[in-house]
Formats: sequence, structure tokens, C-alpha cells
Amino acid sequence: MFWIVIGLFLLFIIAFLAFHVRIVNQSQAVVVERLGAYQTTWGTGVHFLLPFMERVATTISLKEHVVDFDPQPVITKDNVTMQIDTVVYFQVTDPKLYAYGVNNPMMAVENLTATTLRNIIGDLDLDGTLTSRDLINTQMRAILDEATDKWGIKVNRVELKNILPPREIQDAMEKQMKAERERREAILQAEGRKTSEILIAEGEKESAILRAEAVKEQKIREAQGEAEAIELVQKALADSLNVLSAATISDEVLKLKSLEALQKVADGQATKLIIPSEIQNLSSLIASVKESGTL
Repeated sequence: MFWIVIGLFLLFIIAFLAFHVRIVNQSQAVVVERLGAYQTTWGTGVHFLLPFMERVATTISLKEHVVDFDPQPVITKDNVTMQIDTVVYFQVTDPKLYAYGVNNPMMAVENLTATTLRNIIGDLDLDGTLTSRDLINTQMRAILDEATDKWGIKVNRVELKNILPPREIQDAMEKQMKAERERREAILQAEGRKTSEILIAEGEKESAILRAEAVKEQKIREAQGEAEAIELVQKALADSLNVLSAATISDEVLKLKSLEALQKVADGQATKLIIPSEIQNLSSLIASVKESGTL
């Protein structure tokens, strides 16, 4: 019987310690109440709970939370209804305020995100909404961070995950983008043809210039060649005249050359020849010389 009592006592001690000794893990916080009122916040480590007086109100994760809210219908400034879903990144910085500041923190953050998104989009038109994601994200983060500060929450980042305009708006946007691509393609083709024609014209111009320069160079060289030939002929003639003027030619030599010239003339088709008297005398002289055997 004694050992049974001892065993029961040990079991009671173990159960008591297990119920009143708490180990708080890393990145967690435990809010403790004493007699129904907030007492303290436990951090990482081993803690002892006073029996019958203290209780654990809630255990809160201090890690960053990522919440993906469902798409919300919003109306733009130009009365276009779109579906936009958001992703909010937040972290608990004050466990006491998080536990007692708002009844349902997650629902509060979701509703606050939806109303803030509607207010911001209501001041933008369709094109501004589609092209101003960074501006919308920045404004929403600032507003949510300020509003949730009294709940012990810090909003680190807000992202617009999807922006879905109505089907007819999407079709119109696709047609507009297609027309814009076709316009750019036509412009590029026209610029390509223009560049090609300019290059061809410049090539023909340069080719014509080169041909003209080649013809000009050819004519200049031909003229220079003819001038040099004439100059050489005139120089040779001048040299021959200089030689003749410098040499002493007797009358007999001149007469003999005249006779040779007359012989060449006689070889032609002329029927009459007029022989100068000087040549006649020279012929008589030559005949007498032949008779005497001198020539």
C-alpha cells in the first residue's frame, strides 16, 4: 500500500510539472494571464506557470506571415470593374497588442487591405491601374503599416498578385496591342526600305562619280601622251635641223640628193617631169665621169 501511494504521488508531481512548466521555442512568444489579466510575455526558454493563478492566453509566432487574400472587386475612376488579389507580408512585433488589440487579426488585416485597395484604385483609371503597380504597392504598404501598428503588426510588403479586367476589356486590349505591333512592324519595314533605297542611290552615285573620274583620268592620260609624242617629234625635228645647220654641205651633195629625189619621183605615174637645170648639168657630169671610168 505504501508503494502505491508513493507511485501515485510521483505521478501527480510529474503531471503537475508537465502542466506548469513550459518551454518556449525559438521565434515564438507566449502571452501569460494571471487571474484573467495580462501578466507577461514569455520569450524563448523554460518558464514556470503558477498553479491555479496563471494560464497561457495564446502562443504567437514571430515569423513573417505571408497571406494571399482572395480577389476583390474594385472599380476604377473610369467605372471599370476589375478583380484584384493581393499578397500581404507582415510580422508580429508586439505580442500583447496582437493578442488584445483586435479580436481577429487576420480578418482585420484582410478587410483593411480590401478597403484600402478600393480607395486607391478608385482614384486611378484603367491604364493607370495597369501601369502603376509599384505606386499602388507602396501606398498600400504605408497605409496598412500605419493602421496595423496599434495591433502590434508591422506590414513589410504588399504585392498585387493579379489584375483581371473584364473579358471585353481584355479583348480590346489584345486588339490594341496587335494593332500597335502591326504599326511598329510597318514602320520598321518602311524604314528598312528607305534605308535600302538610300544605300542603293548612294552606291549608284559613287559608282557614277568613279566612272566619270576614270574617264577623266583616261582622257588626261591620252592628252598627256599625245602632248609628249608631239613634243618628242618637234624635239627630233629641231635636233635634225640643228644638225643640218651645223654641218657643211657642199653643192655637189645637195645636187646628188636632188637627183635621188628625182629618181623617186620618176617611179610614180606622172607623164611629164620638169628637171631643173642644175640637175641636168649634174646628169651630164655623171655621164662624163662614167665614160672616163671614174665612177
